[in-house]
Amino acid sequence: MRLVPGWALLSSGCAPVVLIGGWTFAASLEGPAYDPATQTISVLAAYGAAGFWVMTAALAALGVCHVLTALGLRPAALPGRAALGAGGVAALVVALIPPPSSGGSLRHGSVAAVGFVLLAVWPVLAADRRGAAPWGLRPVPSLTATALMVLGAAWFMIEMHQGGAAGVAERLVTALQSLWPFVVVASCLFHRHQESPSR
Repeated sequence: MRLVPGWALLSSGCAPVVLIGGWTFAASLEGPAYDPATQTISVLAAYGAAGFWVMTAALAALGVCHVLTALGLRPAALPGRAALGAGGVAALVVALIPPPSSGGSLRHGSVAAVGFVLLAVWPVLAADRRGAAPWGLRPVPSLTATALMVLGAAWFMIEMHQGGAAGVAERLVTALQSLWPFVVVASCLFHRHQESPSR
C-alpha cells in the first residue's frame, strides 16, 4: 500500500481548526449584530464585514490544506484525490471573490456550490474496494460520509429557502467536510502502524 506522508496529517488536521477558528473569530469581531444560527459564513467574508480579512484568510488556508492533503493521500483512489484537491481550489477561489456587503453574488455562490459538491463526493470517489483498505477508505464509511454531507447540504438549502437556521446547517456540513480528510489520513496512518509489526 502506498504510504501517506506525516505532513498530510498536519494539513488535514489544520483544515477544521482554521475553518472553525476563522468563523468563530470573525463572528466575534462582528459582535451581536451577527447571528451565527441564521446567517451564513459568507456574511463574515463579505466586503465591509468587520471580520472580512479573518474569514477570507481562513477560507484560503482551508483551500491550501485540502490541496496538500489531496497530494499526500496516496492510498486513496485518484478520482477522490482529484475531487478533494479541486474542492480546495474552490475554497481558494471563494476567498478571492467574496460576496458584496449586501445582496447575493452569483459568482461567489456558484463557486461555493461547486466546492460543496466536490467536498461531498470525494469520500465515495476515494474509496478502495479491496478488503485490506484503511477504515476511512472502505466503501461503507466513505459512502456514509458522502451521504451525510449531501444530506447536510440539502438541509442547508432548505434552511436558506425558508429563512431558517441556515448558519447552523452550513456550519454542520462544512465542519464535517473539513474534518473527514483528517479522519481518512489518520486511518491510513493507523492502518500502516498496524501492518508494520508483521513486516
